[in-house]
Amino acid sequence: MSPQDYEFLCKLLKERSGLVLAPDKQYLVESRLLPVARKAGCDTLEALVRKLKAPGSEPLKVEVTEAMTINESFFFRDKIPYDRFRDTVIPDMMQKRAVQRKLRIWSAACSTGQEPYSLAMMLDGFSTLAGWQFDIIATDISNDVLDKARSGSYSQFEVQRGLPISMLMQHFEQVGDQWRLSAKIRKMVQFRQLNLLTDFSILGQFDAVFCRNVLIYFDQPTKVDVLTRIRQRLAPDGYFVLGAAETVVGVGDLFSPVPDKRGLYCPTVKREAAPKLALVSASGGQRVA
Repeated sequence: MSPQDYEFLCKLLKERSGLVLAPDKQYLVESRLLPVARKAGCDTLEALVRKLKAPGSEPLKVEVTEAMTINESFFFRDKIPYDRFRDTVIPDMMQKRAVQRKLRIWSAACSTGQEPYSLAMMLDGFSTLAGWQFDIIATDISNDVLDKARSGSYSQFEVQRGLPISMLMQHFEQVGDQWRLSAKIRKMVQFRQLNLLTDFSILGQFDAVFCRNVLIYFDQPTKVDVLTRIRQRLAPDGYFVLGAAETVVGVGDLFSPVPDKRGLYCPTVKREAAPKLALVSASGGQRVA
């Protein structure tokens, strides 16, 4: 693949998904896009690029973008964010939402659904939350991974990665060579196609937002833009969860780390300056304090 073709693909992916590819990632592009090229009747990536530049190539551009933005996922990935959810977020929200008895959670860039389903299984395990309403919204840019997520079916290999055997037995049934989640857990999650670069105000407000292992692929201006708009969707007393390799350092004062809870953040509360008071001096004149 020529440098010009690689540059074209990098620009296309940046514009459509926010994905920023370094010069040394050409091998990744080739491995992800060669199957797309063959499916489109192209023998080489050069031919694929020519087809992408031709009129009427929108469906192909969607395929290319989805092929490059599919990321690996597995149940209870990295463990610590789920410990934070169980030990800090849920107990705190049980107190804060005791009247409403409702929690709204957003799993952004959910891939094949293991993250939102992991959260659903955790919530289902809290007997003290019986009778509460849970709205778990899971979004991803790729319709292909969302179709798999909605099915709730996973291979033996997929359920062996991170899923405790007790939860496998409690929430899954074996169907042929697949394991399918129970209808109860599947109904707790709503999957929607969403590009994080576009407006997502229609999603409403959330008590907790998980946005893990996606911002690392964005450049700084895109990261700031996405985080700013996520902050607008998060309740003032809510929680924000990032991936282990991600941070809010350098993106302003949108979020503050929760002390001693690595990876867990809350919206920064901006304190307004105290109003200046006009004091009467002993001589009867006014001075500003």
